[in-house]
Amino acid sequence: MDKALQTMVNNMPEKTGKSLEAWKVILKKKAFAKHSEGVKYLKTEFGVTHGFANTIVTLSKEEEQAPVDLVETQYTGKESLKPIYNTLIQFVNGLGNDVTITPKKSSVSVIRKRQFILIKPATKTRIDLGFKLKDKPITERLENSGPFGTMCTHRVRLTDESQVDQELKKWITEAYEKSI
Repeated sequence: MDKALQTMVNNMPEKTGKSLEAWKVILKKKAFAKHSEGVKYLKTEFGVTHGFANTIVTLSKEEEQAPVDLVETQYTGKESLKPIYNTLIQFVNGLGNDVTITPKKSSVSVIRKRQFILIKPATKTRIDLGFKLKDKPITERLENSGPFGTMCTHRVRLTDESQVDQELKKWITEAYEKSI
């Protein structure tokens, strides 16, 4: 924290009637979609000046933005799918040291030079595994991309770890090899 900001935080109890920690507790009880809503709330409900309100909201948000395990969040309430995910990740990590696993909010991209598969817990009982397999015919199991749209060319629906079989591993390997 720079010196000016630290001075502001030190003066907060005298100038606003509460410490930064006390303000954080108050803001934690409210959920504001926008920064400006939190500032307005402190100004109108507590008479806090704009500068202090802005600082309080900013410092409160920094604390909230602790790193989140995106994969754990994706599988909360879908824990039965986690063994399928773990088996897929174990397999793709064995393809080569040029594989990058990139968790996002609702899916995990598996990338070589470009994404070759996408792992998405689609429902509480199913993972949708998207592939980039250009010119590969669609089969009963290797369906069209469905909800993935243009991000993927194909999709396989997985409901059990046993479905990560030799056929599926062959398609994953093919997508990996084509992603250079």
